[in-house]
Amino acid sequence: MTPWLTRWTHGFRTRRLSGSRTRRLLELHLAVLVVTALVSMTVLLVSYREVQNSAGAMRTRGAPAVQGVATTQLALLRAHQEAKASVYHDIDGVMGAGAGYENQLSAAGQGLSRLSDVQIDGERGRGALTTVNGLLTSYSSSMTPGSVKYVNDEWMQKEKFEEAERILTREGTGVVPRLDVLQEHQMQRVGRVSSMGALQRAGWAVAELGLLVMALTVLSALWVLRGRCGRSHDPWLLLSLLAAVALAVLPLWATTATQERLDTARAQLRGIEARAHDREDGLVDAQQDVIDDSTALRGPLAARTWQSWTYYGALGGGALIVLLPAVGICRRLNADYWRAG
Repeated sequence: MTPWLTRWTHGFRTRRLSGSRTRRLLELHLAVLVVTALVSMTVLLVSYREVQNSAGAMRTRGAPAVQGVATTQLALLRAHQEAKASVYHDIDGVMGAGAGYENQLSAAGQGLSRLSDVQIDGERGRGALTTVNGLLTSYSSSMTPGSVKYVNDEWMQKEKFEEAERILTREGTGVVPRLDVLQEHQMQRVGRVSSMGALQRAGWAVAELGLLVMALTVLSALWVLRGRCGRSHDPWLLLSLLAAVALAVLPLWATTATQERLDTARAQLRGIEARAHDREDGLVDAQQDVIDDSTALRGPLAARTWQSWTYYGALGGGALIVLLPAVGICRRLNADYWRAG
């Protein structure tokens, strides 16, 4: 074989070997990009949706349940206070516990009715509310005779009022202590719902790590196309790089903002629970404080339209970071290697 033919044959084989290696390298980049995009986007969307579901649960169930127990407790205690004041001091000028007592007891009854729909302690909570309703019937059975039937019998009236107060406040078995236990269980549930657990944090770590791997792989693919294929840039890969960066930043920012609002709401609910339990400034002030705090709580828990749009934007972006690299690399493979092969 002549020397020039030998050199030509060696060069041809070298080019074929180099082309085969480049093809396999691009195919490896394509596989890594598709797999990391699918995994990271699946985990990201699930993690983001979990936080949004937590915000929705706090808004529709958690906050109303905690507020409901607090307002019901204060209304019951205020009703008892109004009844004794009306009877002992004849505030209303009529026989009976008075209008204040009736209004507060009615408010407590309405609160218990709403609680049966929104309480978040499950079957245990429903059982507690059933018991509380039964105790309130016994409470009324003691309070009504004390304020009407025995109005002229001081000793019997005192006995009935003390009996009603025991039903209302007796440690462990009274209405208010039972509601305290329910509130404690609900606050534990609120803490779990509104806090980002280890599994959620791990999900975000996997999603962000996957997007980082994808971005680095895109840069590597661009380097291969430029160094081995003579392509200075590929618009499809550049767009996928921008999409990966946006998906790594925007959903995480939205989640952080939502989590901050959940933390604020949880702290305000703890304040509502404390005011209903301590009552240091009197029942009237405590009721007003709970009303004011409940009004202030609407802001952090208000639904944000942009959060839903962020989810759908992330869903669309996830489709792009799967399709764009596949289109970009497959075009080069098809034009330079597959069709030629």
